[in-house]
Amino acid sequence: MKTRNLVHRWLGVGLAAAMLLTGCSAAATSAANTVDAITAHTVEAAAPVDAATLAVAAPAVLASGLTEAEAADLRYMREEEKLAHDVYLTLYELWGQRIFQNIAASEQTHTDAVLQLLQSYGIADPVGANPVGVFADPALQTLYTELVAQGRQSLSAALQVGAAIEELDILDLEAALAQTDKADIQTVYANLRKGSSNHLRSFVQTLAQRSGETYTPQYLSQAAYDAIIGGAAGRGGSNQGQRGNGRN
Repeated sequence: MKTRNLVHRWLGVGLAAAMLLTGCSAAATSAANTVDAITAHTVEAAAPVDAATLAVAAPAVLASGLTEAEAADLRYMREEEKLAHDVYLTLYELWGQRIFQNIAASEQTHTDAVLQLLQSYGIADPVGANPVGVFADPALQTLYTELVAQGRQSLSAALQVGAAIEELDILDLEAALAQTDKADIQTVYANLRKGSSNHLRSFVQTLAQRSGETYTPQYLSQAAYDAIIGGAAGRGGSNQGQRGNGRN
C-alpha cells in the first residue's frame, strides 16, 4: 500500500532526525462476525475482451475470494498492529507510564481482530508464535528497533513515538479500506482507525500534560491531524474509550 513508503522513509532518515526538524516542540471493537458467504470478485466490461486482456486488467483473486492486495493488507495490518503493541509494551517497561500499558492492551485486541479475519479467509498468519519484537516483515523488524531506540531517549520522545505510530496506522488503515469491498474487513478496519485516532489524541494530550510540548504531525496532513485531535473519542476496540489513559 502507498503509505508503507512512509515506513521506508522513516527508516531512511531516522525518527530522531524527524524530531530534530520539528524542534521537539511536538506527542477495536472486536472483529466483526465474519460473513457466511464470500462475495466472488467479478470484472465487468462494457464490451467483450479477450482472455489475455482480462487477465491483465483483473486483480488476482485467491481461493479465499480475496484479491492479492486485500490479503497482503491483512497480513501487513496484523503485523503493524503487533508492532504498536510491542513498542508500547517495551516503552511501558522502560518508563512505567500507564498510557503505554493501556494502549498496548488495546493494540493486542486490534491485532487479534485482524487475526480473526486471516483465519476466516484461510490466510496464513505472519505472526504465528513470534515473541515481542520479532516480525516477519523486514521493514517492520527494523522499524521496531528504531522506534524503541528513539523511545529510550526520554519520556517525551517515547510519547512522540507513540503518536507517530498512530499516524502511520491511520494512514495504512485508510489505504487498506480503499482497497476492499468486503463488509467484514471494512468494519474491522474502520473500528481500528477509530481506536488509532483515540490513541493519537491520548499521546498528544499526555505529551502536553507531562512536558508542555505541542506535538507536530509527522505523516498526516495538518488538516487531517487537526480533524482527529478536535474530534470526540470513539469506540475502537474491545476496551471502553477513555480519553487521557489510552484505553480504547
